[in-house]
Amino acid sequence: MDSYTLPYTFSQRAQQLTSSTIREILKVTERPEIISFAGGLPAPKGFPVAIINAAFDRVLEKSGESALQYGPTEGYAPLRAWVAEDLKRVGAHVSPDEVLIVSGSQQALDMLGKLFIDPGSKVLVEAPSYLGALQSFSLFEPKYVAVPTDEGGLIPESLTDERTAGARFIYVLPNFQNPTGLTLDLARRKALVERCAAAQVPIIEDDPYGDLRYAGQALPGLLGLGRAVGATVIRLGTFSKVLAPGLRLGYIVAPKPIISKLVQIKQATDLHTATLTQMAVYETVKDGFLTTHLPMVRDLYKEQCGYMLEAMDEHFPATASWTRPEGGMFIWVTLPAHIDGTQLLARAIEQNVAFVPGAPFYAGSEPQTNTLRLSFVTVSEQKIREGIAILGKLIKES
Repeated sequence: MDSYTLPYTFSQRAQQLTSSTIREILKVTERPEIISFAGGLPAPKGFPVAIINAAFDRVLEKSGESALQYGPTEGYAPLRAWVAEDLKRVGAHVSPDEVLIVSGSQQALDMLGKLFIDPGSKVLVEAPSYLGALQSFSLFEPKYVAVPTDEGGLIPESLTDERTAGARFIYVLPNFQNPTGLTLDLARRKALVERCAAAQVPIIEDDPYGDLRYAGQALPGLLGLGRAVGATVIRLGTFSKVLAPGLRLGYIVAPKPIISKLVQIKQATDLHTATLTQMAVYETVKDGFLTTHLPMVRDLYKEQCGYMLEAMDEHFPATASWTRPEGGMFIWVTLPAHIDGTQLLARAIEQNVAFVPGAPFYAGSEPQTNTLRLSFVTVSEQKIREGIAILGKLIKES
């Protein structure tokens, strides 16, 4: 079978595709004995199954024919209006015409890659950055330029004229970043939008975790801050982390000329996002359900994060350091320079523990191989403490 000659030819783009590092690791974690800190999956305990079930029933009972019909590419109008109104919480004032409903944030990333990237286009990304975005953008063959980060996240002062010249956009996650869990403070947010406004570099603000803050004070989003200084900010949001990822529902907020072009791209992609799902989600959220639901989810994540941090304080050596997130789902670990995260993973899997090595999260720069990402939201307290003890022992032995 290995010598079989394919009777077809893949495109050069398809030939360059590689599997997601995280997805490959998750295959291993399907084994029941594995304690997995690898997946970035929301906690199923936070899924409001009965509420969503009732919402689908009401939509089908009241508006079944329209819910099962084709819909406008831009999205279900009441849901777009709800998104526009909800964004006032993060200091952004937008019109529903600036909202496009998409089939999850991953589709948004793909569409934005199609919109902005030609082969060789300069794209600015944090170092490290979200692996799913790098994988999506890479299809369009950009030239990545890494923006340095420190313990406070992205460093705005590093956006020099040389680094920003000709960049199609900068991609950032300001809240509880994936993979680091870090949050940009207000001063850095203002500096970022001001520098990008001056350099005329659009900002893609990806904010899947912003509603999952369980410590500290909420901060205004880049969208509102950017509009105040003339920066172009494209904001991505999702219902995956506040309701359930299986709904595959997200949105893009951007100036109308960008939305218009994205609508054309979406028409060629899938015509529109599922009408039934959009109507059911609107039925779920329209009367303020999230204001009572999200505190429960935040409390759950805070508790899980606390278990992991306590265990790391107890079992990890002083030569390692790690982030202490105020929200979201991830902790980023930096090990002594001589320890390779990928090699450590191989040893950890032998001890039935899994995580994601840090190297794949870097693009356009030398990866820091002595790093790793831990996710805490889908693992029980007992398994967290057990798995971290094993991992700490392996790190000390290294």
